Amino acid sequence: MADAKTSARKKQRRSVPAGQLHIQATFNNTIVTFTDKKGNVLAAASAGACGFRGSKKGTAYAAQVAAEKAAEAVKSLHGTSTVDVFVKGVGLGRDAAIRAMSNLDIAVDSIKDVTGVPHGGVRPKKARRA
Repeated sequence: MADAKTSARKKQRRSVPAGQLHIQATFNNTIVTFTDKKGNVLAAASAGACGFRGSKKGTAYAAQVAAEKAAEAVKSLHGTSTVDVFVKGVGLGRDAAIRAMSNLDIAVDSIKDVTGVPHGGVRPKKARRA
């Protein structure tokens, strides 16, 4: 049990001045995740986790509230001031989550759409027998 002392160390809060903001905006929910430049999660929030239920989770206001909650956490814990934004999905929360960053003095360096696009499609059904 010699290494019990080493595992009891408190995790050090690291300063991350520039990070990434990943927004997944679906019709049913919006998930906002702050990461460092490598992709390690610093803070996350969703419309459902902010208390919205049912069809209200897919609204732009719910996305704004989720973005503000995650941004407050990442600013106070890690001191993040600039982000690169990666938007995925087609929901209403795409623009609202990005606009919420300007209200909290987090500078947006770039915005990139990483929504998946199908190419080739699915295999067609086999021909009907007569």
